[in-house]
Amino acid sequence: MSEKRKKYSKQFKLDTIAAYEAGNKSMAQMERELGIAEGLLRRWRLELQQVGEQSEVFPGNGNLPDSEARIRQLERENAQLRQEKEILKKVLAIYSKDTK
Repeated sequence: MSEKRKKYSKQFKLDTIAAYEAGNKSMAQMERELGIAEGLLRRWRLELQQVGEQSEVFPGNGNLPDSEARIRQLERENAQLRQEKEILKKVLAIYSKDTK
């Protein structure tokens, strides 16, 4: 039977990153002391650096950051509008043939 994955809160991740950056311990030493998997602290730091804003990093539970969620919503709306436009073009073409 496999072990259940541990979940860490956003605040825990941010506090761990801050403690590492403020302290003089290596990443591996911090990971051992906190009982987190090897390489996890490095991954958290990279994600924080890539996102840039603490409010958008580590959304949790498969959720996207607000900006990514908004982009996906707009892309869906854009695709729907394109489909509607194509339908209207076809309807217009059908009605234009009938009047000739």
